[in-house]
Amino acid sequence: MPLIVPRDLPCKERLKQEGIELLETIPPGVYPLRLLLLNLMPQKEDAEMEYYRMLSYASLYIEVKLIKMSNLTYKTTPQAYMDRFYTDFNEVQSGHYDGMIVTGAPLEHLLFEEVTYWEQLKSIFRWTKTHVRSTLFVCWGAQAALYAMYRVPKFWLTQKMFGIYEQTPRSLSLPIFTGFDSHFNMPQSRHTEVRLEDMKYVKELDILAESPISGAGIISAFEGREFFVTGHLEYHRDRLAYEYQRDLGKGLHIQPPVDYFEDNDPQKPVRISWRAHAQLFYTNWLKYYVANPQLDSIPMQ
Repeated sequence: MPLIVPRDLPCKERLKQEGIELLETIPPGVYPLRLLLLNLMPQKEDAEMEYYRMLSYASLYIEVKLIKMSNLTYKTTPQAYMDRFYTDFNEVQSGHYDGMIVTGAPLEHLLFEEVTYWEQLKSIFRWTKTHVRSTLFVCWGAQAALYAMYRVPKFWLTQKMFGIYEQTPRSLSLPIFTGFDSHFNMPQSRHTEVRLEDMKYVKELDILAESPISGAGIISAFEGREFFVTGHLEYHRDRLAYEYQRDLGKGLHIQPPVDYFEDNDPQKPVRISWRAHAQLFYTNWLKYYVANPQLDSIPMQ
């Protein structure tokens, strides 16, 4: 089924070239799932592409509304682009939505309280509990939400968690893991972490998948009304290669991403090992949580 996206969105043609069906208006008689995408990444169009790809694999009509922090001036993306294709959060906060994605952001070097829009972001996190059926928080977005809502701290890593790390689901019987194998891979790209020992005593949180190296991979709360993913299942094949070359260009001391290139050799092709499970994860999230009205009856307090 097609995605319904903003009219004249620049990445639309690139998505169509990949065979993804897109619409700009809702067909008569169709009641799509209504999703918000709070895109905190600096390269907005690249992040849009990654999430649209993942959402397109479910056989569902999905209307995606791009939203941004209210009254914020943008630097890495032209303000004209943001004003045309993104809606201020304060313009959607009176509505109710089936799903929402909060992306990562390159803000790990800051304490959460030092983030310019931290107070507004906290208010959005609180708002999701009463206005969104299921919310997916990704990477820094997951760390920020865990801290704001459950007081789970983040910690600096001595070395960047960078590469592809095998995860083990705790129970394959959960709907989110329908069709999964006993292990799956997840890209990670972060300088900070949340720790298992800080979450196991938070009664609302359930650790759904973890790695002995990269730690908690997927956490949930309130039976799937909230999901926290510490890595980047949405990442495109070449994303970690881009980040590796970018950091080398900055003169940073960076090791090649683990288990990403063939034989761990940056001169060899990328070894794609996460995409099938990534597609399954997003499809399961949409089908069994975002599209499930029974979740509305689960209290978030």
